[in-house]
Amino acid sequence: MRCGGGAGKVRPSPLGLGSVERGRTLPAVPEQTPAPRDDLPDAQRRLIRELLRRGEVFDDLGRLFQAAGHELALVGGTVRDILLGRPSPDLDFTTDARPEQIIELLRDWADAFWEVGAAFGTIGARKGGSVVEVTTYRDEVYRRDSRKPQVTFGDSLENDLVRRDFAVNAMAVTLPNMTFVDPHDGLGDIARRVLRTPGRPEDSFDDDPLRMLRAARFSATLGFDVDPTVVSAITEMAGRISIVSAERVRDELVKLVCAPQPRRGLSLLVDTGLADHVLPELPKLVLEIDEHHRHKDVYEHTLTVLEQAIDLEEPGTAPDFVLRFAALMHDVGKPKTRRFEANGGVSFHHHEVVGAKLTAARMRALRFPNDVTADVSRLVELHLRFHGYGTGTWTDSAVRRYVADAGPLLDRLHKLTRSDSTTRNRRKAMQLAAAYDDLEERIARLREQEQLEAIRPDLDGNAIMAILGVPPGPVIGRAWAHLKELRLEAGPLPPDEAEAELRRWWADQPESTPD
Repeated sequence: MRCGGGAGKVRPSPLGLGSVERGRTLPAVPEQTPAPRDDLPDAQRRLIRELLRRGEVFDDLGRLFQAAGHELALVGGTVRDILLGRPSPDLDFTTDARPEQIIELLRDWADAFWEVGAAFGTIGARKGGSVVEVTTYRDEVYRRDSRKPQVTFGDSLENDLVRRDFAVNAMAVTLPNMTFVDPHDGLGDIARRVLRTPGRPEDSFDDDPLRMLRAARFSATLGFDVDPTVVSAITEMAGRISIVSAERVRDELVKLVCAPQPRRGLSLLVDTGLADHVLPELPKLVLEIDEHHRHKDVYEHTLTVLEQAIDLEEPGTAPDFVLRFAALMHDVGKPKTRRFEANGGVSFHHHEVVGAKLTAARMRALRFPNDVTADVSRLVELHLRFHGYGTGTWTDSAVRRYVADAGPLLDRLHKLTRSDSTTRNRRKAMQLAAAYDDLEERIARLREQEQLEAIRPDLDGNAIMAILGVPPGPVIGRAWAHLKELRLEAGPLPPDEAEAELRRWWADQPESTPD
């Protein structure tokens, strides 16, 4: 499972902001794109440049809605990202038009449109290479006893902006006249690199408790600090997150884990107590002393492992959620397996097995797909396997089993295992790295000699049935498993030797002897 978007490192803010005028009318899109005006702050100049660059969509859509007597504004994360100089592939608009009116307006304008979000006031459309979403002004609040937001449509841009999660997402540009609207000083918050709510955070989080998780996600994504009033409100209201569906919580956690700086967001979850309700295995690590006393607790070790795993991701690829979440969960079995030894040490025997079960249970509770759950929990289960390698004393059989057990997760297991070394002892770290280098070299050598990626018996099911003269049934599965075990132990065999081994096995089976 790869995450969409969010790849790359957080850039330093490019803004050099002084005072910013609100409600300034920006020039309409002309046929020839002019240079931005020199008297505007850098951030607004960047905004104008980007809007002018995409002028055809903005101008056409703005004039289309204006002609029909409706308002239209570019809004939210699109405006924020343009001001930050971040890629912004999404184009989000808001309007006073109701969904059925939006559909009528887009029907002839767009190359294609869809109504999947119509119940929430959102209509999507594609025009050329641009994909847009147009949403009716709205208010949405949670009833105290409901997991789903109650949506009501509004009539003003100002009321729509005040209901949004954070001030940096509560900016807009009205179209087609291009007026920058920023009633809550979101531009100032971008300059200060801080997350605030447009109104009282308690009111915002009571309306939609998921915004508490979004604070952590945006902090991790943008590299912004969270305003102290917001932190206090999350701490006081953390339990309110229980009203939100598991699927919405899951989606926010995925975005947080796949953000450029997940430590920021995860620390906020733990420090405010929000993690107790959405990922309780994580804060339980805080008091678990690492058996090697390399860290003040397993929690800090875990965050370091996560960061080291991120550093091993392939440059230019989307963040790897499976690898990252396995790194985050790899030691969650330690609290249940901690034992204080007679010599004063601490042990966590079989914590990888317990951790794999806890990981699977948590991911099922969060409604993750079965295949993603299986992959993450399998990595947690296997993350200690390498430590039996020692000084390279594994047999070829043991190396084959390592590869076979990891299967398609082998590359991720390599990265997770390397990330799990956080010792400050440079000599020991070098020894561990060298040992794993040796293991990877042995795997590479065996790959040249054998098909390690798909270790299978030397005889398939059809050959087994033909040799033994038996029909399909459980005995064929047992024979196949025996030959695979032989393949792991001895490597590939010539067909005649494989057949001889199969016949020897069959002679010992009850089915081979007539009554």
